[in-house]
Parts: sequence; structure tokens; C-alpha cells
Amino acid sequence: MPKQEGAVRIASVNVNGLRAAWRKGMPYWLENRDVDILALQEVRAPDAIVRELFAEGWHILHAEAGAKGRAGVAVLSREEPIETRVGIGDEYFEDSGRWVEADFQINGKRLTLVSAYVHSGEADTPKQVDKYRFLDRMAERLPEMAEAADHALVVGDLNVGHTELDIKNWKANRKKAGFLPEERAYFDRFFGELGYKDVVRGLAGEVEGPYTWWSQRGQAFDNNVGWRIDYHMASPALAESAVSFAVDRGARWDTRFTDHAPLVVDYTL
Repeated sequence: MPKQEGAVRIASVNVNGLRAAWRKGMPYWLENRDVDILALQEVRAPDAIVRELFAEGWHILHAEAGAKGRAGVAVLSREEPIETRVGIGDEYFEDSGRWVEADFQINGKRLTLVSAYVHSGEADTPKQVDKYRFLDRMAERLPEMAEAADHALVVGDLNVGHTELDIKNWKANRKKAGFLPEERAYFDRFFGELGYKDVVRGLAGEVEGPYTWWSQRGQAFDNNVGWRIDYHMASPALAESAVSFAVDRGARWDTRFTDHAPLVVDYTL
């Protein structure tokens, strides 16, 4: 995907452990992608490791989870952000490593970008209660961001397939976390009354997928039995500036550096 002149390329990927992803070829992918801003989820590494791996040419915002080896989100950028914030504004999630915000000045406009990692959840358990609490706070934060900046963008692993187009085997997953009606209703609201746009769905059209995660079980990847749970969720004017996207799906399941595919979008701000 050649980058249009003047475009800002923003990529997001759940790395499923940064150190493992690095060993499996993430640097090669990054070297060939000409990314301006990179959002990571499930970093699962100490801050010192992140700064060691991205020592040259990157400004680093990283929220390490309090629980060792869990979660962790980051925003890495070629240009230094003008302001950063850690956390979604709920003390309950203060050290969860699930939400960071970075503000950038681009062509005279303020862009607030979030790297988010929503809980995977588990139906009818405390894990699902935490997921709903996080989604509730998202519903409060999204309009605040849109009001405070010229452009707002949430990228990351949001762990919900919004519609039947987003999960290959949606019928079998209607009672499972990730495709529960209650979860999907939040996304109806995000992309409805709250005014945000699903950038990739807007560019791809009403097609199956494009999937961004595949189970490690069986031959899910080979048969493209996937889930679209990674998003670029943008305020309207920013969404209109999106000109192209790519899901960097590995050639084979054993050549990937993570079980998610990087999601890359170019914006002509």
C-alpha cells in the first residue's frame, strides 16, 4: 500500500507480547511500513524493554499494567506528542494498562489518538462486569474527546465484533463474550448517537471481515475463520479523510509475529 503524499499513516496491532513479536519478525514488518504513529496493545513488557526496542526515532508513551505480564498499551510516534494522558478516567482501571491518549498537532489541527485494549470478558462472570464498566466509561470519554480536539481517533483491540459481518461463525458465538447482544449495543451507540465512524468498515464496504484475529485452534487462520475486533474508530471529519487501509495478514499462520493482524490506515489530514 503506497502512502499518498502528505498522508499520515496510523497502524495498530495487538502484539500478544512485544518481546515474542519482536523475535518473530515484527521489526521487519515495521521497517517496510513507513508508519507515522504506531499503537500497540498487549505489550506485556516492562517499560525499559519497550524503550530499548524502540530506542531510535520514536517518541514513546507506554502504560504498563500493574499485573505483571498482562495487558499494556503504547503509542509510538515519529513526531513528539504535544500532550499525553494515561488511563480512561476511572480509578478502578488506573493500573490496568488498557488506555493511553496522545495529542498531536498536524497541519494546524489537534488530533487526540487513543491506543485501547478492551477486556476480552467472559459471559456471566466478574470479567464481563469489568468489560461493561470499561465500555461504559468509553461511552463517556468518546464525546469528551471529540469536543476537546479537532479530530479524535480510538484504535486498538476492542474485543467486540459489531455485526454479523465481523465474525465468520457468528451464529455459534451469540452467547459468547465478544459477540453478546449487550456488547454489540455499545458499538451501535459508538457508531450511532455518539457520532464516531468505523473507518475500515466505511472503506471496505459491507463485506465479510476483513478479519483481524484468528483462533490458534484448528485451521482457523488457513480457512480465514476470523473475527474483526481491531478498529479505527474516528470522529466524522477524520473518518472522511481516510483514503486507504490494509490488514497485514501474514502469508502463513507460522510466519506471523502475533495472532492479530496489524491494521494500517492512511489519513489525509
